[in-house]
Amino acid sequence: MNLNQVTLIGRLTRDPEQKALPNGTAVVNFSIATSRTWKDKDGEKKEETEFHNCVAFGRTAEVIGQYLKKGQLANVVGRLQTRKWEKDGHTNYRTEIIVDQMQMGPKAGNAGGGSSETKSEDTGTDDGDPGAINPDDIPF
Repeated sequence: MNLNQVTLIGRLTRDPEQKALPNGTAVVNFSIATSRTWKDKDGEKKEETEFHNCVAFGRTAEVIGQYLKKGQLANVVGRLQTRKWEKDGHTNYRTEIIVDQMQMGPKAGNAGGGSSETKSEDTGTDDGDPGAINPDDIPF
């Protein structure tokens, strides 16, 4: 049995960039930062941040482009995909999370507490097979 599934909860590092494929399908590109903290052998607190490139298609992309902004907390579920392309004689690779579902967290200004009201939307829509989209059609 094989499984390629990623679940991340983190903050957007920039506003989502929304475009459309030649066939009209919405596509959005954004990145999420996740952090972990631990104590080293001397008891000193350490923190490490990872940055994850994410891509969403269809209705999920439209919702992300409309409602998510830099600094906002988001929960994304998807799969890892690595693209490969040639440019100026160099082979380039980019590993991305192809987002299948997204849930919004509280707005960045509400991260410290206050109201416990959270706007949340599950966009677990079936947009067809995103794997059928040619990576060369992605406009970024």
